[in-house]
Amino acid sequence: MRRVKNKNNKINHATPTTACNRQRDVWGLRAPVTLLLRSPRRTGPERGSILNARKRSNGFEFRVWVRILFSNLEFKKNLWSLYNKHTGYVESIDPSVEIVVPEDDHGLHAIDILDPNWWTRCLHLTDVYHFHDMIDMLIECGYEKGTTLFGYGYDFRQSNRIDKAMDGLKLKLESAYKASGGKKINIISHSMGGLLLQCFLSQYNDVFANYVNKWICIACPFQGAPGTINDSLLTGLQFVYGFESFFFVSRWTMHQLLVECPSMYEMLPNPGFKWKRQPVMQVWRKTSGDEEMVKLDSYDSTECIALFEAALRNNELNYNGKSVALPFNFSVYKWAAETRRILDNVRLPKSVSFYNIYGISFDTPYDVCYGSETSPIDDLSKVCHTTPQYTYVDGDGTVPAESTMADGFEAVDRVGVKATHRGLLCDKTVFRLLKQWLGVNQKSKHSMATSKVMDVFSEPASVQITAKDALMYRKSAED
Repeated sequence: MRRVKNKNNKINHATPTTACNRQRDVWGLRAPVTLLLRSPRRTGPERGSILNARKRSNGFEFRVWVRILFSNLEFKKNLWSLYNKHTGYVESIDPSVEIVVPEDDHGLHAIDILDPNWWTRCLHLTDVYHFHDMIDMLIECGYEKGTTLFGYGYDFRQSNRIDKAMDGLKLKLESAYKASGGKKINIISHSMGGLLLQCFLSQYNDVFANYVNKWICIACPFQGAPGTINDSLLTGLQFVYGFESFFFVSRWTMHQLLVECPSMYEMLPNPGFKWKRQPVMQVWRKTSGDEEMVKLDSYDSTECIALFEAALRNNELNYNGKSVALPFNFSVYKWAAETRRILDNVRLPKSVSFYNIYGISFDTPYDVCYGSETSPIDDLSKVCHTTPQYTYVDGDGTVPAESTMADGFEAVDRVGVKATHRGLLCDKTVFRLLKQWLGVNQKSKHSMATSKVMDVFSEPASVQITAKDALMYRKSAED
């Protein structure tokens, strides 16, 4: 575990929970959800929360994300979408359905086990156990679903600053605050959920100050995820490998959605950030002329748009026998550029305490290279069907530590934990930090049949868990 100094150049050492501690409330997981497997291998964004397709004709709902059986078919049929530049929303190609986040179990169902089939639980397929372990940990600390623990799901296709997400989060904060009897909320965000909260701060700074006590941020790509996101817009994402990949959404199927998703463009590397070394995209290319030559073209974060445009110029999908053009979407890029401007200017209320947990010690994609000196690429559209080569840096396997550390806030504490991007959600060190910062503890499983907060603590306050790459909220008993 690595601790870094705060802005006052002091190392913050958290002290063990003692009998004099008062229990705080936690409110929120957002998976963000944010959303997507993280591992030292080729990875992508978080898987976010469960998404259902609702028939407009009769209101019937069925799960389309995440699912293992018939996943590729249902994904193409219901989740393939197009960006509406007039509204800023991503809309399903199929006009007969709308995509919604289920509200079951006080919002927790959508971010718990993402494919909750009985056989998934029996086989304990941990790849889809999103916030499950963290929810269990909070319950063992005395939080109760619907009383002190809630959930807030999200549609990972949409922008982090879209009105529906902002208004929904505002209502959730207000309702959780009232349910707790006016006790302030502690927010725990994961991955893209941190970006959503930043966007919320830009619009509702006063609301945030009134309702929130602490914000604990886990694995947020504050300055983007260079290697992961750059390549995702060109070749897509693959969540599982080997035999299991036959049962899940394919890389190219996912790609055809991501090129229309503002949330992905909003996680491109920040061109205005002072990286230790600018991330680049490279392509080995054949040159035209009498003699065949090979050159290496490089694109930094201010130049990569030219590569995206050239590589995606002929991209299209086939939907119900019809071809739909999907080039690089400049309308989405323009929207995301404004989001980046907003993110760069967010200010945290002085009344809110901020904590940052980030993953370290895993090779994390940074630079991306297509082709090779011996196998150069003659047509840039072929990049989309090329296996990339990466240059790696330290991080959580998905987001570089340099990005996750660069929150721009005055943090009470920043701690690096040896865990992958998704692994942070079930890491024992992370759980220990959460309980320490929240001022809670677990009752020994050997002393009581049921888990409760230790008697030295006050009555638990409410918790909200959200999922946009994940936010997890919980209320504090202080205030």
